[in-house]
Parts: sequence; structure tokens; C-alpha cells
Amino acid sequence: MTISTPKTINEYLEQLSAALKRGDPALAQDALYDAEEYLRSELAEHPEWDEATMLANVAASYGAPEEVAEIYRDKETQVEDALRSPPAARRATVLGRFFSVFADPLAYSSLFYMLLSLATGIFYFTWAITGLSLSLGLCILIFGLPFAVLFISTVRALALVEGRLIESMLGVRMPRRPLYADRGKPFTQRIKQMFVDPRTWSTLLYMVLKLPLGIIYFTFAVVGLSLSLSLTVAPITKATWDIGILNINGVAYAPPLWALPFTFVAGIVLLCLTLHMARGIGRLQGQLAKHFLVKTAQY
Repeated sequence: MTISTPKTINEYLEQLSAALKRGDPALAQDALYDAEEYLRSELAEHPEWDEATMLANVAASYGAPEEVAEIYRDKETQVEDALRSPPAARRATVLGRFFSVFADPLAYSSLFYMLLSLATGIFYFTWAITGLSLSLGLCILIFGLPFAVLFISTVRALALVEGRLIESMLGVRMPRRPLYADRGKPFTQRIKQMFVDPRTWSTLLYMVLKLPLGIIYFTFAVVGLSLSLSLTVAPITKATWDIGILNINGVAYAPPLWALPFTFVAGIVLLCLTLHMARGIGRLQGQLAKHFLVKTAQY
């Protein structure tokens, strides 16, 4: 099917969005931001051109939507290949694959993200609820609208911050640029776009949900680490300092001496299971964040 030559910036962006539709939505958001910023800056530099003339003049330098989409996909593959850690040799046995998680950096970074989630969850929840409450309470005053606009702007900025955390710790591709805001539009129209953008409200919902999720993640990580490490070092602490797995009122409770090697093995297995679960939860959290924080712009 032959695609018509775009005559307006919106048509160009619509075709670019369609060309990237089957790819990662985070990559599409970055590509659409770059394209719109470039095209509108070209139009602003040449006020004598209309949009069709501008697109015809920059077609050779910037490329058609399909060409730009292909370039972004190629660059994304090159960047991922450059940043990706060398793949570990695949273990031939089930036990080998099970214990290979100890050599996976993503498992440790996912576990650290779970520990960090309690702090970020408290901050996001407090920021969202406080900002919404103050915005609604101040709406009857003259500075209520500027406060609400400032609050929504910080929410959109925090979405990018959370995206950087998720991409660096969980390995899930997230947007590296915001949605483009055309400064040529009237200020009131840009404010309206912020409030009617569904991603604004999905980001707020994500910030509220992050608190209960953060509590669950933090609890799981602390319990899993504490129990597995206590079982692992139990033979050493019992033999050296007479400290058991449980210590109540100065009394150390520990398995009998003959069972200590089994306790050590159980601790290693539990630690391995904790890392496997952390890696799986990290993938789920990354997809959840992508669903709430990433939007493919419609033109």
C-alpha cells in the first residue's frame, strides 16, 4: 500500500506513529518527540514556509516517516547490544539454570529496586495526595490554577524520573523524553492539554498505587533476605557465638548440630528463590509502569 506524502506536521507524526506501532511504545514516544521538535523548530525558523513546503524541504535531510522509524529501530538495537551484559552460558541442567541467578546482575538490581520502592512509594503517594488536595482546596483562589499547573508539571517530571529508575534497575525500556509541548500554541491551550492528557491521570494513579506495592515489595525483600541469610550463617553463628536462628529472651534457638549443613543448604536455596522472585517481580513492575507512564501520542 502506497502511503501518501504528508502535507502537515500532524500527518507526518501520524505516519511515524503508525510505522512504530508494532515496536516499543517508549521508543515511539521518544521518536515522536524528536520529530515534532525538529519539524516545528524548522517551521519557526522559516515563517515564509507553510507546513507542506517545510516538509518537502526537510524530507532529504530528516527522512520520510518510514525511514525515520527504521533508523530509530536500528539505533535502539545498537544501543541495547552495546549496553547489554554478555549473556551467561546457558546451563545444561535444571539445577544449573536455577542457581545461575546468582550471576545475573538484573536479579540484584531488581531486589534493590524492591527495597527502594518503600521510600519512593511513600514519596510518590504523599506528593500525589498532597498536591491533589491542595489543588482542589485552592481552586477557589486566584493562585489555585497556577498551583495546579505547577503540580501537574511536577507529576509529569516525576514520571520521567521513575522511568529512569525502572530502566536502569529493571532493564525495561522507558521514555527518555517527555511528550512534546508545542510552545507555539497559546498558553491556555497547552494547560488544557496537560489536564485532558490521560497519561497525566494514569501517572497520578501509578503514584498512589506505588505505596501499597512498595510495602509489599519491601516486605518480601526484607523477609526473603533475612530468612535466607539467617539460615545460611546459622552454622557459623551457632558454633562461634551461640546465636541461633531465633533468639528470644536471651535463649538461642537453633537446629541440632547434625542438621546445620542442611540449614545452610536451605538458606542458599531460599536466597536463590528470593532472587528469582525479585527478577520476576521486576519484570512485572516494569510492564506495569510502562502501561501507566508511557503514552503513544495520537495525532
